[in-house]
Order: sequence, then C-alpha cells, then structure tokens
Amino acid sequence: MEPAASNMGGHGGSGGRRRAAGSGGGRGSATGGGKRRFRIPGWKWILGVVLLVCGGGMAACAVYYMTLDIPSPNPSTQAQDNVFYWSDGTVLGRQGSVNRQNVTLGQVPAKVQWDFLAAENRTFYTDKGVDPLGMVRAVYHMASGGDVQSGSTITQQFVKNAMLSQQQTVSRKFKEIMISLKIGSEYSKQQILQGYLNSSYYGRGANGIEAAAEAYYHVHASQLTVSQGAFIASTVNEPSVLMNADSDAGARAAATNRWQYVLGWMKKLNKISPAEYDQIMKAGFPVPKPQSDNSSISGQKGYLMDTAAKYVEQKAHLTEQQFSRGGYQVYTTFDRGKVNDLQASVNKMQAKHLNTKLRSIDKNVQVGAASVDPTTGALVAIYGGAGFDKGHYSNNADAQGVPVGSTFKPIVLAAALENGAVLNPGASASKITPDSKFNGNDLITIKNQAGKVIPDSKDPTGLFHQKNDVATKYGFVTLNYAMQESINTPYVQLGEYTGYDNVEKEALSAGLLKTSLQYDTPGFYIGTSTPSAIRMADAYATFANQGLQRDPYSVTKVLNSGKPMTGFDKPKTVRAMPSDTANTVTKVLQNVVQNGTGSNAKALGRPVAGKTGTTDEYKSAWFIGYTPQLVTSVSMFREDPKHPALLSMKGVGGDEKVYGANMPTEVWTNYMQAALHGKPVQNFPQAPDLGKGADENGASPSPSPTPTDNSPTPSPTPSATDTGCPPGHGRNRTCPTATPTGGNTPDPTPSATDTSGGWCGLITCPGGNPTDTSTPTATSSRGKGHHW
Repeated sequence: MEPAASNMGGHGGSGGRRRAAGSGGGRGSATGGGKRRFRIPGWKWILGVVLLVCGGGMAACAVYYMTLDIPSPNPSTQAQDNVFYWSDGTVLGRQGSVNRQNVTLGQVPAKVQWDFLAAENRTFYTDKGVDPLGMVRAVYHMASGGDVQSGSTITQQFVKNAMLSQQQTVSRKFKEIMISLKIGSEYSKQQILQGYLNSSYYGRGANGIEAAAEAYYHVHASQLTVSQGAFIASTVNEPSVLMNADSDAGARAAATNRWQYVLGWMKKLNKISPAEYDQIMKAGFPVPKPQSDNSSISGQKGYLMDTAAKYVEQKAHLTEQQFSRGGYQVYTTFDRGKVNDLQASVNKMQAKHLNTKLRSIDKNVQVGAASVDPTTGALVAIYGGAGFDKGHYSNNADAQGVPVGSTFKPIVLAAALENGAVLNPGASASKITPDSKFNGNDLITIKNQAGKVIPDSKDPTGLFHQKNDVATKYGFVTLNYAMQESINTPYVQLGEYTGYDNVEKEALSAGLLKTSLQYDTPGFYIGTSTPSAIRMADAYATFANQGLQRDPYSVTKVLNSGKPMTGFDKPKTVRAMPSDTANTVTKVLQNVVQNGTGSNAKALGRPVAGKTGTTDEYKSAWFIGYTPQLVTSVSMFREDPKHPALLSMKGVGGDEKVYGANMPTEVWTNYMQAALHGKPVQNFPQAPDLGKGADENGASPSPSPTPTDNSPTPSPTPSATDTGCPPGHGRNRTCPTATPTGGNTPDPTPSATDTSGGWCGLITCPGGNPTDTSTPTATSSRGKGHHW
C-alpha cells in the first residue's frame, strides 16, 4: 500500500501526471487505479455560462422583436354578417356565415369596457401588453381551486384571437408574447381594446360584443348596463357553460359567482360606487333571455331581408357582392305583427280553399301581397311566398310578370279626369267625370283619337272587338257604374280617347315603373301591365293620400361597421295628381266596395275603397284596397316552378272561375281586420262635385230600355295584345285599318238603368254579379328581380 502522501503529489509534479496517465486504463485496468473524480465548476464559471445563455437569448429575442412584423388579422376574424331589424328595433334575421357585427369602442359604454378590464386585465392601461406576474397569479389561483383566470392580458388575448391560432404550444405562446409586446408599443390601448371586444367569442354563436349583446339581452352593445356587461365579460373564459345561464341551474350558479366577482372588482377599482354596487346586487343577477335562432329564413324572413337588401344596394350603390361581405346593420320598416297577420291570412285562405289531394289544379297556386302606409310610403308587410325554407325563392310581392287586370282602371280614370278625352277627331279634349257615359256592351269595336277603328289581323273582320266577361247589353253606362261592375269596354274606349301618353304619365306619376308597363294596345287600359304587388299598393296609396306620392321604402337606417350611412332619408313627397282627382277616384272605388265587385271587403266594417282585377283565362286575380291608414294589394296566380308561365286558375278551389272578388279579397279582408284592430275608424276626404261630364257619342238621348242577355259566357275574342299595329310606346294611330262595314260594330244600346244623371247609387244602378271582367294576359314572363 502506497503511503497516503503519494496521493498528495504537487499539482505540477511528474508523479501527478503519471498517475493521471496511469489511471486512463479505467476501473478495470491492470494497474488497479481507484475511482475517477470530477471537479465541480466554480461559481464564476457557472455565472458566466448563465449570463452567456441569457445574453444570447435576449439578443435573439431582440433580433426577433426588431424583425417581427405584426401579422394581418385572420380573415375569419374579420368576417361579419348583415343584421336586419324589425321596425321596433328587434332582430329580424341575419345573412352571412359568421355572427359578428364590429362596433367602435365609443359604442360600448365606458363602464361596460371596465367590466372586461376588471374581469381580465386590471393593469391594462399601465402594462406593456404582457403581465408575467398575472400569469403566475393565474396558475396559482387555478391550482388552489380559485376563479378561472386566463393569465393572458387583453392584448395577448386579442393577438391570439385575431392573428394567431388557438394551438396550445410553446412556440405559439412565445409568438403571442412577442407580438403583444410590439402591438403594445405601436397600437393605442383604445385600438387594442376595441379589437379585443370585437374578436372575442362569447357563446351562443356570438362573435364580438355587439352580437353578444343581441344574443343574451336582445339589445345593442351601446344599450348594455354595467350589470349585463359584467355577465357578458364573464362568458369569455367559459362560453360553452355560461351561455346556458338562462336555463341551466349549474350554469346560472357559475355565472352568478363570476358576475359577483367582476362587480366586486368594479367597486374596488372605483368604477362603480358602493351605492351602485348595492343597488345592482339588490336587483340580482341579470338572467339572459332565452336563445333564439335569428339565422332562420323560415316564413317571410327570407323575402323581407331580400327586399331590404336590394333597397340598400340600390340606394347605397353597392353590388350584391359588396353587400354580402357583411358588416351592415339594416333597420327596416317591416312591422312584425302585420307581417305575421298577413301570413296568417294567406294560410287561412289556403287551408279553406286549396286541397291538392282533392284537386290537382290547386297545386302551384301562389299569392303575393304588400301593405303600405299611405302617409309615408313605408312598406309595413309583404307576403312573398311559402318561404325560402320551403324552396320558394321568388319574392311574389316584388316580382313583375303578373298582369294586374282591372285594378289598372282607376289610373285610366284619373288620367281622364285630369286630361279629358278626345271624343271627336280633331276636337279639343272634353271634360270627363264619373258621370260621363260610355258604351258598356260586349264585343264593340274601339276607336282611337283620330276616329279610326283599331284593327285586329286575327279577327275575321279585320277589326278589334273588345269583350267583357258577360254578354250583357249594358248600353251606355256611367264610368262610375262601369268601375263598380268592372265592365271593360267603357274603360278601353276611355283610355283610347284619353291617349296612351296621358295614361302612361298618370301611371308613372302614381308610382308605377315604366319597365312594368305594356306597350300601346287596347288591353293596356284594362291591365296587361305587370307591376309588382309593392308598386300597385304604392300607386293606390297615392289615391289614399289625396294625390301625394311617395316611393315605397323598406329601410330607415343603415350602419356599416357601426357607422351610419347616408342616403336613407324618407323618400320625398311629390304632388302626383290634384287632390280633387285622387279624392274622386277614391269615391268611385268606395262605390265598388259598397255596391260592386268588391262588396266582400265590406266585412272590414269601416270605410274602404278598392278594386278587383282578373285577367284572361283567369291566370291572375287581384284585390287592392285601402283605408286612410293602410293600403294593401293581394295577387293570386298559378305557375309551375319547373316551367315558368302563368297557368289558368279555372277550377282552383272548386270554383269554375277565379275572380279577384273571391280569394284575394278574402285574404285582404282578414289581414286588414287584424292589422287595423284597435285603430280608430277614419273617413275619406270629401270628393268634389265635378258635375256632368261629356258622354261618348251616341249616349244621348236615351231610348227605351233594351232587354239584356245575361249569359255568362262571352263569344271568343282575340287578345288585345295583337292589333296589327307595331308594338311599342306611342303606337302609330294612323296605321292601316280595315274600313268598318255594317254589322261589324254592334249598335250602341242605351241602358235603362243609368238615367239619373248622378253618380250610380244604391237605387239607380242595376244589379249585377260581383264579378270583374277579364283582360288580356300579358305576353311577358314573370320577372324575378327587384322591381321597385
């Protein structure tokens, strides 16, 4: 055994070096050396390594920070939907895949902003975007069973929500911290807080605070109370749980605890006073409203939103693609109650009359309707069809292509009252009043202002013969009576004598669109034009409003990302016709309801003016009526969606003939009874006494009464859309015509029933079936676009 002193050889001695060398053989060497020993590095060496690593890391972080570009927000976090509101401000529905509406920070009450800061980041206005101590506190509280806390600042949460993924990785967290630091130095705190509020998810499908306010309390973010804001701020960490606080006891308890926690900090931070805190606690937890599905397009919602969207695109000069990008809040004129009443009225009529199992012809019967406030032009209700959810996408209330029939006659009368009629070639226009008499017989020829008989190449005689729905020999009747019984021939002749240009001008002034008006043929005067139900309601609103016309509108206000857009003031009021003209037409239409084809509308039980309309082969049927407060148009037609063309409604509902006086009037009456329930009864303005107007040649003197033929089946007659003259506005009235010969034009047969010289009343007018006569069907197919 070697002396112990040999182990203590000098540090630089040869013995020590040899021993070291000898020991290299390892523990199993033949030399039998002992265990290998390692020196522990000195503290200076360790400190140097630590400083080197930290310094290198800090340098790397600094380089990363300097070269880091703040990424653009993820497109998905910027996506918004369009929100539509009823006239009462509640949500009608949404269009878009993401439930988000961005708002400015100024639209969020200051105390609600502090609700979020109290819940998530009380040092928000003083930290640099990252709070290391906050992270440590969050871990500690959660480990000890305390409140759930995110540990991230609001800046970090904004970065994670808007710019990064939701992955739980070290690299993602590192990037989040670095971006947060940089954003904190380059963005204002207000910008960060606004971005956070708009990008956070709150449960119930709500992205952003505006959507959350609507989802939980049916209000805008600007209307939130501090108490409501405290709950919504609580949902950020556990949205899937707290979203059910309205119905689940466990969720309610968790939400209440978190709500109290937030408000407790609000008091500690002096953002609410102790008195406010006590008052809020006394009122109790603000229970969210039950969840509702505003994304549904069932019922009329799809048509309502589609109508409003097209109005916005038109007024704001937006393309459909631009509008579909979202971010618009559209406040409509649609009255939820009236919309429901109108749909219920249509459903009731369909259930009563249509039975597709019993009658195949009842299939594909459609209804379109529109209701307008005549004093403003506001569109308060529409019926567009069965619903988008039922596969019916064409908006029947806003579609052109359904001829309006005899509902056009009041416009012809208004034009004649204003412009007179040229009763003799080359003469000045004569004064026309409702007492003016015209030939009401069936199958008479029609003359133009030049005295030429209108030709018809399809008629064996070469002349056009206008038919009525019945072959009754009315003789000469007043225009008032002709409107009452919806006799065609007087109004076709009146239209020709008044002139196409004058009638067209009157139609445009009343609110119809030129694109919906048919070209110049005799049928034009009895409704071959195809305005939408919306536009027809608006035209009659001009009569109801004493000649003042306002374009129909469906939107009162639009916000784009929280900012108001211009161009949505109410349409201007224009004088379309003298009040005397409008009031006279209204009086004539009141008589239609009291004594004529519109008598079914008397069931409303208040003053009503209205007109029925039916077209050839019963392809469409209308009723348009009004009170001083409300105008409603109802159209009914039949169309196979696979083959778009109007079909005859003969036999629909089990009726041999379908008139506007029947099912359409039934819808109108039921709706108006509900819509006007509780509203005061108002009378129409007094119509002026216009005196006796000029009569058509041959009307006087009146010979003895002539027996009438009440056969309901008229002789076949060609369509009024083919007269042998070139189509288009301003038909050449001197185009070649066949010379009338004896027997081709039935002699006028004066009526024994209209001799009082006054307006047709209850006693002096003859009886008649309350059925309106048919008019030629328009040749154009029904359009699907926006037509008002």
